[in-house]
Amino acid sequence: MTTQAAPGHPVPDGDLTDAERAKIAPYVTDTVGPVFALTNLPETVKGALFARYSRSPKSLRRLLVDEFLTDGGQSVADAGPGQAQADALYQRVLADYGDDSVAQLGGAHVAVEGASNILTKILQWGRLASYLEQSTRYIAYTDRPGGLWRYYTPPDVATIPGLGSSYRATLDGAFAVYSELLPAMVDYWEARVPVDDAPDAARRRAIRARALDSLRGLLPAATRSNVGIFASGQAYEALLVRLIAHPLPEAREAGASILAQLRTVIPAFLTRVDRPDRGLRHAQYLADADAAMRQAASELLPTAAPGPNAPEVRLVEWDPDGEQRVAVHALWAGSSHGLDAVRDTVAAMDGATLARVLADYSGERSDRRYKPGRALEATTYTFEVVCDYGAYRDLQRHRMLTLQAQTLGIALGWAMPDEVADAGCGDRYERVMAESAALYGQLAGTLPLAAPYAVSLAHRIRFTMILNAREAMHMIELRSQPQGHVAYREVAQQMHERIREVGHHAIADMMRFVDHSHPDAGRMAAERRLEARRTARADA
Repeated sequence: MTTQAAPGHPVPDGDLTDAERAKIAPYVTDTVGPVFALTNLPETVKGALFARYSRSPKSLRRLLVDEFLTDGGQSVADAGPGQAQADALYQRVLADYGDDSVAQLGGAHVAVEGASNILTKILQWGRLASYLEQSTRYIAYTDRPGGLWRYYTPPDVATIPGLGSSYRATLDGAFAVYSELLPAMVDYWEARVPVDDAPDAARRRAIRARALDSLRGLLPAATRSNVGIFASGQAYEALLVRLIAHPLPEAREAGASILAQLRTVIPAFLTRVDRPDRGLRHAQYLADADAAMRQAASELLPTAAPGPNAPEVRLVEWDPDGEQRVAVHALWAGSSHGLDAVRDTVAAMDGATLARVLADYSGERSDRRYKPGRALEATTYTFEVVCDYGAYRDLQRHRMLTLQAQTLGIALGWAMPDEVADAGCGDRYERVMAESAALYGQLAGTLPLAAPYAVSLAHRIRFTMILNAREAMHMIELRSQPQGHVAYREVAQQMHERIREVGHHAIADMMRFVDHSHPDAGRMAAERRLEARRTARADA
């Protein structure tokens, strides 16, 4: 089936020839539109294709042509024997009996291309799925496919006289400044990244990544991205119900497109999504509950005072006896005692003994990927974070925790990296922030749902994270690494400091791979390791 690109979504790979579209037709459900699923490909090929997705400016279909169908391969899978019987079984067990577990047995890869950075966060909300997203640190948003900068325009914006032209002028201006400043920031980092024995290619990549990181905040939340999703039928059903209920038109449009494409590859798992008595009723429940809470918050809470015009990481709830809780569950699993008896023993321990138990439980971690067991899940932390939206995008991907965010706006101010001012680019950066805020104000008064699209990634957002100590270890260690973006590194480092400050020294010490170093050399070190691995493979 071939469709036209949806309104507001130009075809992302318009350079494909008719012959190339014919070549990929057996492997994608739509050769034109921005949403499609992969089919007739081995799972290993699908995984490799999505892995390439996040670090390439190419569309998925372009990658498929250029890198995966170079031998003109044939279809590798057709509907096999028993297909009709399997469909009948899924219809009976899933739709009629409501046995959700069978919806976990089939999955699909879906690409959503040209999604705004608002939509990407909506798509990635579910826990039970895998996501890959185009990265702003590897891809420069300096090209203009079809003569247009890569941002999404809500259809309603163009219907209000003067607003559409203001929207386009403001976002065009932001992208133009981003493009104009990129060479200056490359020169800035060129003069500061040390010249050593690292390969030139590694140094060039490190410099470019730092320059892109420095300017990421200029991009508006309307900036388009490509998202790859792999999920079970059950996870897709949950995603689609949320999209059906969502107040944002872009989200509902994406939901309709995803459902249409999935029905060509896993139709049996999605029979309930748009049934009035099942998925649609569930979607209405979600919409009603959300509206009720917004109304209650408006009525019961005082007018919000201005928030902190600076990054902030607060540990607002924790278990004072959290380390004892972890020790209890660490010892209990290897004992034959009841939980109460183990609690009594731990309660009588002195501090040194408790610290030794926790150190022994953590063991000799020689790699950050080695994690202690589930006893660390016995204590939880609630953080309230204020940071720029760009950093939030990265932190929100940690799905095995409880995250809630307030609506993106301009009230919490914005952040400009020090190096942008040092490079003499601060005035133009500030001008983009002012124009972004002014457009937000215009939209908020007439189309409040569209207003966040105008907000830059440098503007701050407030959100909470509730996570146990094991997930905290994973996230804080990963996001504090020196090759990471400085904005989310600071959040991770402060989270680690807050855990230590409330007296959980042993748990903080378990997180031995938290990196509190200065970030200047981090990207270079990561690129040096990458180049070494490439050289080793070439020599093998």
